[in-house]
Amino acid sequence: MSATTDVRRITAPELRARKGGEPTSPKGCEPIVCLTAYTAPMARLLDAHVDLLLVGDSLGMVVYGFDSTLPVTLDLMIAHGAAVVRGSRRACVVIDLPFGSYQESPQQAFRNAARVMAETGAQAVKLEGGLEMAETVAFLAARGIPVLGHVGLMPQSVNSLGGYRAVGRDDAVAERIRADAHAIADAGAFAVVIEGTVEPLARSISAELPIPTIGIGASPACDGQVLVSDDLLGLFAEFTPKFVKRYADLGTAVSHAAEQYAADVRARRFPGPEHCFSVKKG
Repeated sequence: MSATTDVRRITAPELRARKGGEPTSPKGCEPIVCLTAYTAPMARLLDAHVDLLLVGDSLGMVVYGFDSTLPVTLDLMIAHGAAVVRGSRRACVVIDLPFGSYQESPQQAFRNAARVMAETGAQAVKLEGGLEMAETVAFLAARGIPVLGHVGLMPQSVNSLGGYRAVGRDDAVAERIRADAHAIADAGAFAVVIEGTVEPLARSISAELPIPTIGIGASPACDGQVLVSDDLLGLFAEFTPKFVKRYADLGTAVSHAAEQYAADVRARRFPGPEHCFSVKKG
């Protein structure tokens, strides 16, 4: 067999077994590495380095310039999800169910999640919500659809939350988030994202849950971490959250390259003879 055919996708059950300190885990306590991807080229670049590629509905803001994730449609998620699957070979690909595509009923969630899985080839779906979504998570899991949960700050609920800000400072809110996380774990999710949650709360939830936690603006004690790739690379300049560490400033590099190209075109330095096709003689 060639090296290419030997590559195998990481599965949701394998990630479930990566709970920190779990004795049956083949990876021990190694944290789960996650990044977002929305296109085949980006997926191809990230695939070798991550365990999970999340096709997040954050693409509405990052790719399409929306003010929130709410305008994102199921068709958009399927198109981008299929591209990420085509561009990757080993990472587990998880696709967000967008706002309005799963909240109505477990049956609605199953129809749309089944479509996502069938039309993209992804390994799992992600949905936001806690106690109110536990029945839906159980319904999907029982029918063969792996689910990644999402509690804490939930971007699809931005209007009811009153904006994007850290949650869990108030005791009542903290206990609700804790109850949400436990409900999603008990319902059968293979892991849960904890977003924008004060560190001590995220730490204690991670210690309590039997499934892996994946933090974003949460705690280093989580069993994995996820970031929006465009934030990490300095490509999304509109806003940089407190929890983001920039590993590159590609936005500046892109702008500089475009500036040089424009100068060359205006000065007629580009294209040069080496960039043109000549007439073949004879």
